[in-house]
Amino acid sequence: MDYLKSYYDEDVDLNHIYRYMDRLYNTQMELAQQISVEHTRKLFGGKIGLMFYDVTTLYFETAQTDVLREPGFSKDGKTAESQVVLGLLVSEGGYPLSYSLFNGSQYEGFTMLPMIDDFKRRFTLGDDFIVVADSGLMSRNNISLLQEAGYKYILGARIKSESAGVRQWILSLEKADKACYSYRRENGERLIVCYSDKRAKKDAYNRDHGIARLRKAYKSGRITKNQVNKRGYNKFLEISRDIEVAISEEKIAEDCKWDGFKGYITNTDLDAERVIAEYHGLWVVERAFRISKGTLEMRPMFHFTERRIEAHVCICFIAYKVYKELERLIAINKIGISVAKVLDAAKTITTIRVRLPENNTTFTKTLFLTEKHLAVKPLFELSNSES
Repeated sequence: MDYLKSYYDEDVDLNHIYRYMDRLYNTQMELAQQISVEHTRKLFGGKIGLMFYDVTTLYFETAQTDVLREPGFSKDGKTAESQVVLGLLVSEGGYPLSYSLFNGSQYEGFTMLPMIDDFKRRFTLGDDFIVVADSGLMSRNNISLLQEAGYKYILGARIKSESAGVRQWILSLEKADKACYSYRRENGERLIVCYSDKRAKKDAYNRDHGIARLRKAYKSGRITKNQVNKRGYNKFLEISRDIEVAISEEKIAEDCKWDGFKGYITNTDLDAERVIAEYHGLWVVERAFRISKGTLEMRPMFHFTERRIEAHVCICFIAYKVYKELERLIAINKIGISVAKVLDAAKTITTIRVRLPENNTTFTKTLFLTEKHLAVKPLFELSNSES
């Protein structure tokens, strides 16, 4: 509304926007995702290829709950507010494919399989894609379900939670920088474990800083009720008689043995280097969430009905698709300016419309007056050529 008023001098009634959101919920949500999927397929030669999945949470400026909004584990640290859980599928390069909303108290590990199954059914996908997901979403049950459904996958492994025999195998590996080792399971799955000097230094650095904070926080040797948890580096605390604590040097020494190791699980035939490279592509989902929450202001949300909440997320999904397409066109045209700066420049470009009274014809002229205007001019010319 503010944008339309500032740049086009148009007043839009808020109720009109809400009515449009209801229409969007009822008729356009599926179409928006269909268009996004078909466009992404064209970009990658008709196939999806890699499909990255992750979840985030969207909070509301209220503690009120209903069927969709519930308190739960908040990725934004908003423990007092109600929230919804958002699952997002993106392709290689971060192009959005589909999304689903879940109850705010839903465990994120239960969201992936239903969403992938639904996505495959709605868009009649074959088996030409590989699911890539973080270890936080994985359990043995989830992996079994992926296998039963016939999906190919690359997943983060929780190597410290492996069986005693596998843990012993990992700790026996030579710690050579960038070395990769493969352990094949009876079900045909491979556990790939890699060692990195850089990761080892980072693991040690993070642990040393975490333990330093522990020593400072619990130097009295006593703990209060609200401090009792096993999150983060509190796992190194030994609690006895409810309130007395000590830092376990034995647990610290045990943790040091794992420095530098990172594991991946896959049932593909890709070599280890390719598996690792594809897994590291998960950053595109994290970036999608970061842009959607920040630049596109997906949260906090102030809607309270399910259809308006869904419509709000749909609008943000479409906006992110447009954002990614603009980013692609900027790269193709070698403009060398970020999306944010292109949008800022575009807001100051003026288009005038003139009607000639003699023959009642109308023509328009877009004015590129500054260096920034001229830099983004190819995008306007591309738009005109495609219209």
